[in-house]
Amino acid sequence: MAKQSTVRVQDIGGLINQLYPSALAEDWDNVGLQLGDPAAVVERVLVCLDVEEKTIARAEEVGAQLVISHHPLIYRPLKKIAPLDEAGRTVFRALRQEIAVISAHTNLDRAKDGLNDWLATRLSLQQTSPLEQSVADLLKLVVFVPAGHQDAVLEALFIAGAGVIGAYDRCSFRTDGIGSFRGGEGTVPFIGRPGERTEAEELRIETVFPAALAGKVVAKMQKAHPYEEVAFDLYPLANQRSDVGLGRIGILDTALELPDFADQVKQALGLEHLRLAGRCAGLVKKVAVCGGSGASLISHALRQGADCLVTGDVKYHDAQRARAEGLALIDAGHFGTEILMGKHLSEKLTRVAADRQWSLEIIEMIGEEDPFSWI
Repeated sequence: MAKQSTVRVQDIGGLINQLYPSALAEDWDNVGLQLGDPAAVVERVLVCLDVEEKTIARAEEVGAQLVISHHPLIYRPLKKIAPLDEAGRTVFRALRQEIAVISAHTNLDRAKDGLNDWLATRLSLQQTSPLEQSVADLLKLVVFVPAGHQDAVLEALFIAGAGVIGAYDRCSFRTDGIGSFRGGEGTVPFIGRPGERTEAEELRIETVFPAALAGKVVAKMQKAHPYEEVAFDLYPLANQRSDVGLGRIGILDTALELPDFADQVKQALGLEHLRLAGRCAGLVKKVAVCGGSGASLISHALRQGADCLVTGDVKYHDAQRARAEGLALIDAGHFGTEILMGKHLSEKLTRVAADRQWSLEIIEMIGEEDPFSWI
Protein backbone atom coordinates (compact mmCIF):
# COMPACT_ATOMS: atom_id res chain seq x y z
CA MET A 1 0.00 0.00 0.00
CA ALA A 2 1.36 3.41 -0.97
CA LYS A 3 1.77 6.00 1.74
CA GLN A 4 -0.90 8.69 1.97
CA SER A 5 0.86 11.70 0.51
CA THR A 6 -1.37 14.34 2.11
CA VAL A 7 -2.36 14.26 5.77
CA ARG A 8 -4.40 17.17 7.06
CA VAL A 9 -5.18 18.57 10.50
CA GLN A 10 -8.71 17.20 10.23
CA ASP A 11 -7.38 13.69 9.53
CA ILE A 12 -5.36 13.74 12.74
CA GLY A 13 -8.24 15.30 14.65
CA GLY A 14 -10.45 12.46 13.49
CA LEU A 15 -7.86 9.93 14.58
CA ILE A 16 -7.58 11.51 18.04
CA ASN A 17 -11.37 11.45 18.39
CA GLN A 18 -11.44 7.80 17.38
CA LEU A 19 -8.77 6.83 19.91
CA TYR A 20 -9.92 9.22 22.66
CA PRO A 21 -13.56 10.17 21.96
CA SER A 22 -14.50 13.72 22.91
CA ALA A 23 -17.68 12.26 24.43
CA LEU A 24 -15.50 11.00 27.31
CA ALA A 25 -14.37 14.52 28.24
CA GLU A 26 -15.79 16.48 31.16
CA ASP A 27 -18.50 19.02 30.33
CA TRP A 28 -16.25 21.87 31.47
CA ASP A 29 -13.33 20.71 29.35
CA ASN A 30 -12.33 22.03 25.93
CA VAL A 31 -10.87 19.26 23.79
CA GLY A 32 -10.26 18.84 20.09
CA LEU A 33 -9.12 21.54 17.68
CA GLN A 34 -8.10 24.66 19.60
CA LEU A 35 -6.92 26.77 16.67
CA GLY A 36 -5.77 26.38 13.10
CA ASP A 37 -7.07 25.40 9.69
CA PRO A 38 -8.60 21.88 9.60
CA ALA A 39 -7.63 21.56 5.93
CA ALA A 40 -3.97 22.48 6.50
CA VAL A 41 -1.42 19.87 5.44
CA VAL A 42 0.62 18.25 8.23
CA GLU A 43 4.00 16.55 7.85
CA ARG A 44 5.27 16.82 11.43
CA VAL A 45 3.45 16.81 14.78
CA LEU A 46 4.83 17.96 18.13
CA VAL A 47 3.29 16.27 21.22
CA CYS A 48 3.44 18.08 24.56
CA LEU A 49 1.84 18.39 27.99
CA ASP A 50 1.34 22.18 27.91
CA VAL A 51 1.12 24.66 25.05
CA GLU A 52 3.35 27.59 25.93
CA GLU A 53 5.22 30.12 23.82
CA LYS A 54 8.34 27.94 24.00
CA THR A 55 6.25 25.03 22.67
CA ILE A 56 5.34 26.98 19.55
CA ALA A 57 8.97 28.04 19.20
CA ARG A 58 9.98 24.38 19.33
CA ALA A 59 7.33 23.52 16.72
CA GLU A 60 8.80 26.18 14.44
CA GLU A 61 12.29 24.79 15.03
CA VAL A 62 11.38 21.21 14.06
CA GLY A 63 9.01 22.25 11.27
CA ALA A 64 5.83 20.96 12.90
CA GLN A 65 2.54 22.22 11.49
CA LEU A 66 0.51 20.78 14.39
CA VAL A 67 0.87 20.63 18.17
CA ILE A 68 -1.05 18.01 20.15
CA SER A 69 -1.24 18.84 23.85
CA HIS A 70 -2.78 17.32 26.95
CA HIS A 71 -3.78 20.56 28.66
CA PRO A 72 -5.97 22.72 26.39
CA LEU A 73 -4.48 25.98 25.22
CA ILE A 74 -7.95 27.58 25.46
CA TYR A 75 -10.11 26.65 28.47
CA ARG A 76 -12.57 29.52 28.24
CA PRO A 77 -13.49 32.14 25.61
CA LEU A 78 -10.70 34.60 24.87
CA LYS A 79 -11.55 38.30 25.12
CA LYS A 80 -8.63 39.29 22.94
CA ILE A 81 -5.80 37.82 20.92
CA ALA A 82 -2.73 39.99 21.39
CA PRO A 83 0.85 39.31 22.54
CA LEU A 84 0.28 40.95 25.94
CA ASP A 85 0.53 37.89 28.21
CA GLU A 86 1.70 34.27 28.01
CA ALA A 87 -1.58 32.94 26.62
CA GLY A 88 -1.94 35.80 24.18
CA ARG A 89 1.64 35.50 22.97
CA THR A 90 1.23 31.76 22.48
CA VAL A 91 -2.01 32.03 20.50
CA PHE A 92 -0.73 35.01 18.52
CA ARG A 93 2.51 33.25 17.60
CA ALA A 94 0.78 29.98 16.66
CA LEU A 95 -1.67 31.77 14.39
CA ARG A 96 1.05 33.88 12.82
CA GLN A 97 3.17 30.78 12.09
CA GLU A 98 0.11 28.79 10.92
CA ILE A 99 0.62 26.11 13.57
CA ALA A 100 -2.57 24.31 14.57
CA VAL A 101 -3.26 23.02 18.09
CA ILE A 102 -5.32 19.98 19.11
CA SER A 103 -5.84 19.03 22.77
CA ALA A 104 -6.78 15.68 24.30
CA HIS A 105 -7.40 16.22 28.00
CA THR A 106 -10.00 14.45 30.16
CA ASN A 107 -10.90 12.26 27.17
CA LEU A 108 -7.27 11.05 27.18
CA ASP A 109 -7.52 10.54 30.95
CA ARG A 110 -10.60 8.33 30.67
CA ALA A 111 -9.98 6.41 27.45
CA LYS A 112 -8.62 2.91 27.11
CA ASP A 113 -4.85 2.95 26.53
CA GLY A 114 -4.80 6.55 27.68
CA LEU A 115 -2.93 8.49 30.34
CA ASN A 116 -4.14 6.55 33.37
CA ASP A 117 -3.40 3.19 31.77
CA TRP A 118 0.10 4.47 30.99
CA LEU A 119 0.52 5.66 34.58
CA ALA A 120 -0.67 2.30 35.97
CA THR A 121 1.73 0.45 33.68
CA ARG A 122 4.60 2.72 34.69
CA LEU A 123 3.91 1.79 38.34
CA SER A 124 3.80 -1.95 37.49
CA LEU A 125 0.13 -2.46 38.34
CA GLN A 126 -1.55 -5.64 37.15
CA GLN A 127 -5.21 -6.54 36.51
CA THR A 128 -6.17 -2.89 36.18
CA SER A 129 -9.65 -1.45 35.69
CA PRO A 130 -11.14 2.06 35.82
CA LEU A 131 -11.46 3.52 39.30
CA GLU A 132 -14.56 5.49 38.30
CA GLN A 133 -16.40 4.03 35.32
CA SER A 134 -17.86 6.34 32.67
CA VAL A 135 -21.25 6.22 31.01
CA ALA A 136 -20.70 4.67 27.61
CA ASP A 137 -20.57 6.58 24.36
CA LEU A 138 -21.88 3.41 22.74
CA LEU A 139 -24.34 2.72 19.96
CA LYS A 140 -26.19 -0.52 19.29
CA LEU A 141 -26.54 -1.47 15.64
CA VAL A 142 -29.42 -3.69 14.54
CA VAL A 143 -29.30 -4.84 10.91
CA PHE A 144 -31.38 -7.35 8.95
CA VAL A 145 -29.41 -9.70 6.68
CA PRO A 146 -30.62 -12.45 4.32
CA ALA A 147 -29.78 -15.97 5.48
CA GLY A 148 -26.39 -17.08 4.24
CA HIS A 149 -24.82 -13.61 4.21
CA GLN A 150 -24.56 -13.04 7.97
CA ASP A 151 -20.92 -14.12 8.27
CA ALA A 152 -19.71 -11.64 5.65
CA VAL A 153 -21.63 -8.77 7.27
CA LEU A 154 -20.45 -9.69 10.77
CA GLU A 155 -16.83 -9.90 9.64
CA ALA A 156 -17.09 -6.43 8.09
CA LEU A 157 -18.56 -5.07 11.33
CA PHE A 158 -15.85 -6.61 13.47
CA ILE A 159 -13.06 -5.35 11.20
CA ALA A 160 -14.55 -1.86 11.51
CA GLY A 161 -14.29 -2.03 15.32
CA ALA A 162 -17.76 -3.19 16.34
CA GLY A 163 -18.44 -5.95 18.84
CA VAL A 164 -15.98 -5.00 21.60
CA ILE A 165 -17.32 -5.27 25.17
CA GLY A 166 -14.62 -4.83 27.81
CA ALA A 167 -11.96 -7.51 27.29
CA TYR A 168 -14.14 -9.40 24.80
CA ASP A 169 -14.38 -8.78 21.07
CA ARG A 170 -16.43 -10.07 18.10
CA CYS A 171 -19.55 -9.88 20.28
CA SER A 172 -22.95 -10.10 18.57
CA PHE A 173 -26.44 -11.55 18.88
CA ARG A 174 -28.76 -12.79 16.14
CA THR A 175 -32.28 -14.17 15.74
CA ASP A 176 -34.17 -15.60 12.78
CA GLY A 177 -37.25 -14.03 11.22
CA ILE A 178 -39.10 -13.20 8.03
CA GLY A 179 -38.58 -9.88 6.29
CA SER A 180 -40.91 -8.45 3.67
CA PHE A 181 -40.54 -5.67 1.11
CA ARG A 182 -41.58 -4.50 -2.33
CA GLY A 183 -39.22 -2.79 -4.72
CA GLY A 184 -40.38 0.29 -6.56
CA GLU A 185 -39.84 1.24 -10.16
CA GLY A 186 -36.17 1.32 -11.11
CA THR A 187 -35.02 -0.85 -8.19
CA VAL A 188 -32.78 -3.90 -8.56
CA PRO A 189 -33.73 -6.07 -5.56
CA PHE A 190 -31.35 -8.80 -4.42
CA ILE A 191 -34.36 -11.09 -3.84
CA GLY A 192 -37.67 -10.93 -5.77
CA ARG A 193 -38.77 -8.60 -8.57
CA PRO A 194 -39.74 -4.90 -8.67
CA GLY A 195 -43.42 -4.29 -7.96
CA GLU A 196 -43.95 -7.63 -6.19
CA ARG A 197 -44.19 -8.09 -2.45
CA THR A 198 -41.41 -10.43 -1.40
CA GLU A 199 -40.72 -12.34 1.80
CA ALA A 200 -37.27 -13.63 2.72
CA GLU A 201 -35.62 -15.50 5.58
CA GLU A 202 -33.50 -12.92 7.37
CA LEU A 203 -31.39 -12.68 10.48
CA ARG A 204 -31.57 -9.79 12.91
CA ILE A 205 -27.97 -9.05 13.91
CA GLU A 206 -27.13 -6.86 16.92
CA THR A 207 -23.75 -5.52 18.00
CA VAL A 208 -22.29 -2.46 19.75
CA PHE A 209 -19.51 0.02 19.06
CA PRO A 210 -18.23 3.44 20.25
CA ALA A 211 -20.19 6.32 18.72
CA ALA A 212 -16.99 7.73 17.23
CA LEU A 213 -16.85 4.71 14.90
CA ALA A 214 -20.39 5.15 13.58
CA GLY A 215 -19.45 6.38 10.12
CA LYS A 216 -16.85 3.65 9.58
CA VAL A 217 -19.01 0.83 10.96
CA VAL A 218 -22.10 1.76 8.94
CA ALA A 219 -20.08 2.22 5.74
CA LYS A 220 -18.38 -1.19 6.11
CA MET A 221 -21.69 -2.86 6.94
CA GLN A 222 -23.45 -1.38 3.90
CA LYS A 223 -20.59 -2.38 1.60
CA ALA A 224 -20.71 -6.01 2.80
CA HIS A 225 -24.53 -6.21 2.75
CA PRO A 226 -26.07 -7.69 -0.42
CA TYR A 227 -29.24 -5.55 -0.35
CA GLU A 228 -29.62 -2.43 -2.47
CA GLU A 229 -31.34 -0.68 0.46
CA VAL A 230 -30.17 -1.86 3.88
CA ALA A 231 -32.61 -1.81 6.80
CA PHE A 232 -30.77 -0.99 10.03
CA ASP A 233 -31.27 0.88 13.31
CA LEU A 234 -28.88 2.73 15.62
CA TYR A 235 -29.72 3.03 19.33
CA PRO A 236 -27.79 5.18 21.85
CA LEU A 237 -26.91 3.27 25.03
CA ALA A 238 -26.60 4.54 28.59
CA ASN A 239 -24.53 1.57 29.81
CA GLN A 240 -21.42 2.07 31.85
CA ARG A 241 -18.25 0.79 30.19
CA SER A 242 -15.87 -1.42 32.13
CA ASP A 243 -12.87 -0.39 30.03
CA VAL A 244 -13.00 3.42 30.26
CA GLY A 245 -13.28 5.88 33.13
CA LEU A 246 -11.31 8.14 35.41
CA GLY A 247 -8.31 6.69 37.23
CA ARG A 248 -7.21 3.06 37.41
CA ILE A 249 -6.94 0.49 40.19
CA GLY A 250 -4.80 -2.64 40.16
CA ILE A 251 -2.48 -4.79 42.21
CA LEU A 252 1.27 -5.06 42.67
CA ASP A 253 3.02 -8.37 42.01
CA THR A 254 4.65 -8.09 45.43
CA ALA A 255 3.20 -6.27 48.43
CA LEU A 256 5.47 -3.51 49.74
CA GLU A 257 5.91 -1.39 52.82
CA LEU A 258 4.61 2.14 52.13
CA PRO A 259 8.10 3.78 52.16
CA ASP A 260 9.36 1.14 49.73
CA PHE A 261 6.41 1.66 47.40
CA ALA A 262 6.93 5.43 47.60
CA ASP A 263 10.54 4.93 46.51
CA GLN A 264 9.32 2.77 43.62
CA VAL A 265 6.95 5.57 42.53
CA LYS A 266 9.78 8.10 42.63
CA GLN A 267 12.00 5.90 40.47
CA ALA A 268 9.24 4.98 38.02
CA LEU A 269 8.22 8.61 37.47
CA GLY A 270 11.74 10.06 37.64
CA LEU A 271 10.98 12.24 40.68
CA GLU A 272 13.29 13.55 43.35
CA HIS A 273 10.50 14.39 45.78
CA LEU A 274 6.89 13.49 46.54
CA ARG A 275 4.46 13.96 49.43
CA LEU A 276 2.97 11.24 51.64
CA ALA A 277 -0.30 11.55 53.51
CA GLY A 278 -2.67 9.23 55.31
CA ARG A 279 -1.67 5.82 56.49
CA CYS A 280 -1.78 2.21 55.41
CA ALA A 281 -2.66 -0.45 58.00
CA GLY A 282 -0.42 -3.06 56.40
CA LEU A 283 1.49 -3.63 53.21
CA VAL A 284 0.63 -1.83 49.98
CA LYS A 285 -0.84 -4.34 47.53
CA LYS A 286 -3.89 -2.74 45.87
CA VAL A 287 -3.13 0.64 44.34
CA ALA A 288 -5.32 3.31 42.74
CA VAL A 289 -3.86 5.95 40.43
CA CYS A 290 -5.11 9.11 38.78
CA GLY A 291 -2.91 11.46 36.81
CA GLY A 292 -3.22 15.17 37.56
CA SER A 293 -5.74 16.06 40.26
CA GLY A 294 -7.37 12.86 41.52
CA ALA A 295 -8.14 13.40 45.20
CA SER A 296 -11.84 13.51 44.29
CA LEU A 297 -11.53 9.73 43.79
CA ILE A 298 -10.69 9.00 47.44
CA SER A 299 -14.17 7.57 48.02
CA HIS A 300 -13.85 5.29 44.99
CA ALA A 301 -10.41 4.13 46.14
CA LEU A 302 -11.73 3.33 49.62
CA ARG A 303 -14.82 1.58 48.28
CA GLN A 304 -12.70 -0.68 46.08
CA GLY A 305 -10.28 -1.54 48.87
CA ALA A 306 -7.21 0.37 47.73
CA ASP A 307 -4.31 0.56 50.15
CA CYS A 308 -2.87 3.63 48.43
CA LEU A 309 -3.89 6.31 45.92
CA VAL A 310 -1.20 7.87 43.75
CA THR A 311 -2.17 11.23 42.26
CA GLY A 312 -1.32 14.94 42.40
CA ASP A 313 -2.62 18.24 43.81
CA VAL A 314 -3.67 16.73 47.15
CA LYS A 315 -5.20 19.36 49.45
CA TYR A 316 -4.95 19.61 53.24
CA HIS A 317 -8.44 18.31 54.00
CA ASP A 318 -8.01 15.44 51.54
CA ALA A 319 -4.91 14.39 53.47
CA GLN A 320 -6.82 14.62 56.76
CA ARG A 321 -9.61 12.43 55.42
CA ALA A 322 -7.21 9.83 54.04
CA ARG A 323 -5.48 9.62 57.41
CA ALA A 324 -8.81 9.13 59.20
CA GLU A 325 -10.03 6.50 56.73
CA GLY A 326 -6.82 4.44 56.60
CA LEU A 327 -5.87 5.23 53.01
CA ALA A 328 -2.31 6.17 52.08
CA LEU A 329 -1.92 9.05 49.62
CA ILE A 330 1.14 9.63 47.47
CA ASP A 331 1.13 13.08 45.92
CA ALA A 332 3.55 12.79 43.01
CA GLY A 333 2.48 16.14 41.61
CA HIS A 334 0.23 17.16 38.72
CA PHE A 335 3.22 17.45 36.41
CA GLY A 336 4.90 14.32 37.74
CA THR A 337 1.90 12.08 37.06
CA GLU A 338 1.12 13.50 33.61
CA ILE A 339 4.40 14.34 31.88
CA LEU A 340 4.71 10.72 30.73
CA MET A 341 1.86 11.34 28.24
CA GLY A 342 4.25 12.98 25.77
CA LYS A 343 6.31 9.82 25.34
CA HIS A 344 3.41 7.38 25.29
CA LEU A 345 1.13 9.40 23.01
CA SER A 346 4.00 10.04 20.59
CA GLU A 347 4.72 6.32 20.41
CA LYS A 348 1.05 5.42 19.94
CA LEU A 349 0.48 7.97 17.19
CA THR A 350 3.67 6.83 15.44
CA ARG A 351 2.38 3.23 15.38
CA VAL A 352 -1.09 4.19 14.17
CA ALA A 353 0.28 6.54 11.50
CA ALA A 354 2.50 3.71 10.22
CA ASP A 355 -0.48 1.34 10.14
CA ARG A 356 -2.39 3.88 8.07
CA GLN A 357 0.56 4.44 5.78
CA TRP A 358 0.63 8.16 6.62
CA SER A 359 3.72 10.17 5.72
CA LEU A 360 3.88 11.74 9.17
CA GLU A 361 6.60 12.32 11.75
CA ILE A 362 5.60 12.46 15.43
CA ILE A 363 7.99 14.35 17.71
CA GLU A 364 7.91 14.38 21.53
CA MET A 365 8.41 17.73 23.21
CA ILE A 366 11.51 17.52 25.40
CA GLY A 367 12.41 19.84 28.25
CA GLU A 368 9.00 20.69 29.71
CA GLU A 369 9.32 21.75 33.34
CA ASP A 370 7.21 21.47 36.45
CA PRO A 371 6.13 25.02 37.46
CA PHE A 372 6.90 24.00 41.07
CA SER A 373 10.41 23.50 42.41
CA TRP A 374 11.77 22.32 45.79
CA ILE A 375 14.17 24.44 47.83
